[in-house]
Formats: sequence, structure tokens, C-alpha cells
Amino acid sequence: MSKAYTTSPLVSEQERERLILEHVPLLHHIVGRLALELPARIERDDLVGFGMLGLIGAADSFDPSRGLQFSTYAFPRIRGAILYELRKADFLPRGRREKVRELDRVVRELEQQEGAPPSPESIAARLGCSLDEVDEILVSARTSAVASLDEGPSEQLAQLVGDPRCDDPVDSAEWLETKELLVEAIAELPEVEQSVITLYYAEGLLLREIGEVLGVTESRVSQIHSRAIFRLNQRLAGTVGPH
Repeated sequence: MSKAYTTSPLVSEQERERLILEHVPLLHHIVGRLALELPARIERDDLVGFGMLGLIGAADSFDPSRGLQFSTYAFPRIRGAILYELRKADFLPRGRREKVRELDRVVRELEQQEGAPPSPESIAARLGCSLDEVDEILVSARTSAVASLDEGPSEQLAQLVGDPRCDDPVDSAEWLETKELLVEAIAELPEVEQSVITLYYAEGLLLREIGEVLGVTESRVSQIHSRAIFRLNQRLAGTVGPH
């Protein structure tokens, strides 16, 4: 059953409707970014519907007197509402979960043997499958980690498939070092992976738009993105340690 929201007296009904309508583009932006981390079979319209629950809830509970921008307040609530509904739907098939567990095991084994996170090529060789098949499993692992599924990947694998990040404040020495290493690592990516990362993070394009630029499907962009993120985290893990 979907969450129910009631109108808050903190804003007028007219102001509430204005906040919702003006921030529908924010909702679509969040859906577009999340789509990169989810299986292509999940309908975008469903994600929009889930996110609308969060947007309405944000408008109902928003308190202007706190001095917070509504977009800042609404962003985590929209994203959280989408992930809440996805977790309830249990959208990752059992076969995919088993492949993620196998990938998890292989990554841990290879890292123990090699002393560093393995490359996608090493994983494919150990699993006896193609690099494209590894890409598909990496997407599933990323999906599982993003949606915080109960049977998600280990923390080690979750870090390797998650967006590279630094918990230190912007402009700190740690953040600046991580940023510099990321720039270097991106420059060393294969051309198509570098293109996807650049178009996604620097240009802000969505899956569909990147696919049109590169002449591939949305699902293929998702796979290339997941492989590139894995490589970047692999590189960072060997230079700045766990993040």
C-alpha cells in the first residue's frame, strides 16, 4: 500500500500546489539519474509515480521558516520514496542475486590473491564468461547496493560499484587528492568508458541521451557505466585506500 500524505498547515494549498508543479523537473532529473543504476526493464513511468509520492510528501511537510530551499528538502524525499517502493517490489530476480553473490565471492578471492581489487577482465577470466556478461552482473550489483536490498553485495563490492566519493569536506587535502586521482584515472579509461563518464558527470546527460550520442541502447550505457565505475574504484583503492 502506498504511503498516504495529508496537507500540512505550514503552507497554503495554493503554495503547496505551486511547489509540486515547479519541482516536477527535479523529479524527472532524479528519475533520469536513478535509471542508470536500475535494470532497463523497470519502467520510467513507475519511477516517476513513486517519486511523485515523495514530492507530494515533501510539499506537505515543508516548513519555509527553517530557511531551507524546497529543492534541497525535497531531493532526498523523492529519491527515498522511489527506493522504498523498489525495495518492496523485490525487483532483482533470484538468478541475478545468485550471480551477484558469485561475483562477490570471486572479487574477494582475487583481491586476496592479487593484493588489490581485480580488473573486470580478471573477473571474466575467473568466472569463465565474457566481459559483457560481467558488465551485466556489475549493473545488478550496483542496483542491489543502491536500493539497499537485504541480500545485497558485501561492503567491499558495494564500494567498488558505487560512485567514487570522499567523505572529507570539499577543498580538504583528502578531497583534493581524490579529485586529482579521479581525473588521472578517468584519462586512463578505454575510450568508450571515458566518454560515458564524461557525458554523464561533466555534461549531465541522461542514459537515453548518452545512448543516442554513442549509438547504443540505454541498457548498454548502463553496463559501460558500471564497468567504468568499477575501474575507477579499483584505481582509487590502490592509491588512497578504502573510501
